[in-house]
Amino acid sequence: MSHLLLSLAVGVGLIVLANLGLVRFARWNAKQAAAVVALTTVGLYVPYGIIRWPGGDVFAIHLGIYLLASLACGMLLGARADDRGLHWGPATLTGFFIFVAVTGAVFVSVAERGLNPTLWSWLFPEPSDQREVTSMFPGVIARDFHKKEALYNQYLQQVERQRQRGWQVHKGWLNEPIVGQAALFRATVQTRDGAPVTGATVDGQFLRPSTSTLDVDFNLTETAPGVYEAPVSLPVAGHWNLVLQIRKGEELHEIQANTRVEDR
Repeated sequence: MSHLLLSLAVGVGLIVLANLGLVRFARWNAKQAAAVVALTTVGLYVPYGIIRWPGGDVFAIHLGIYLLASLACGMLLGARADDRGLHWGPATLTGFFIFVAVTGAVFVSVAERGLNPTLWSWLFPEPSDQREVTSMFPGVIARDFHKKEALYNQYLQQVERQRQRGWQVHKGWLNEPIVGQAALFRATVQTRDGAPVTGATVDGQFLRPSTSTLDVDFNLTETAPGVYEAPVSLPVAGHWNLVLQIRKGEELHEIQANTRVEDR
């Protein structure tokens, strides 16, 4: 069980126990108990979530399921105390939101960790070739500057300096890239006036959109004035994102692009 599903299960269990304890032992009204438990949950989880921020989607799923669990306890325990059945309207509405929240939690868990091997073998056939297949999709953010305002402002300043510098960068493969085979990748760097930029350090990353575990780092070597190249091999076919960084002294020039690699 993933950390997300485990934390949801533990939280919902504690909420149910708290509601049962207040109704059965403290003799509280079910609705009052549900309201107090819900407010306590918000008061405890919101500061915890802000301090140890798990991401907006995970935060919203936790808070939503915790509140829905308390609401469901209030409705069910209240109906039991009054010796009457639960009206189908509120029950349907509550069940719908619980289904949406639980489904969202399962999707987030699968995206982060992938399907369980047993469930994978039951749902999908074995691949007909040797290509690696994954059910993970955590997403890739090449430069996550929005997390901190200071880093974001620093990035904007770097982009402005890069614009004023006006370096011309031409990059690409010299031959068609094939999975598992090294293909020569070249970057030509010139000043605004067309003079070669020599003595620079050129590093790059090919980023796999589906999972960061397949990312490939590489370094280019200067083979002629302003010409940098090196053989690069990519492990799987499909689309790749490219981040290329050119450094000379304190100057940094960054280029982002994408490419496609064909199968064997």
